[in-house]
Amino acid sequence: MRAVIQRVAAAKVSIGGVVRGEIQQGLLVLLAVEEADTAEDIEWLSGKIVRLRVFDDDNGVMNRSVQETGGDVLLISQFTLFASTRKGNRPSYSRSAKPDVAVPLYEKFVARLAQDLGKPVQTGEFGAMMDVSLVNDGPVTIIIDSKLKE
Repeated sequence: MRAVIQRVAAAKVSIGGVVRGEIQQGLLVLLAVEEADTAEDIEWLSGKIVRLRVFDDDNGVMNRSVQETGGDVLLISQFTLFASTRKGNRPSYSRSAKPDVAVPLYEKFVARLAQDLGKPVQTGEFGAMMDVSLVNDGPVTIIIDSKLKE
């Protein structure tokens, strides 16, 4: 799994002009799933996201997690995070899992993230054309890959 995590002051996702998910202070997480992902990837990445210390403490140092601040999470499926541009100019998405594999893993990730966060997670809709808007807080943007664990 690969995630792009952005600290936000606000974010929302709309489908066909209708707001599907919306948060204030918290994290916007774009998530891609690949065929080789397992329950271990879900557990590791979810835990990493909710404990990631990217929010300021009383001294203005990024030392608090979304869990500690009581912030929210908006999770958006984003298969293009596994784009390969190695050959030519048209990206290849062959590393991204097909929907029959990706959807169940994505849904398990949503459930695990909500469990780890201790409250519901806002989402878009897997496979839908979504309009995502955000107000960056920082900006702070971090990329995490469950296979690299860096």
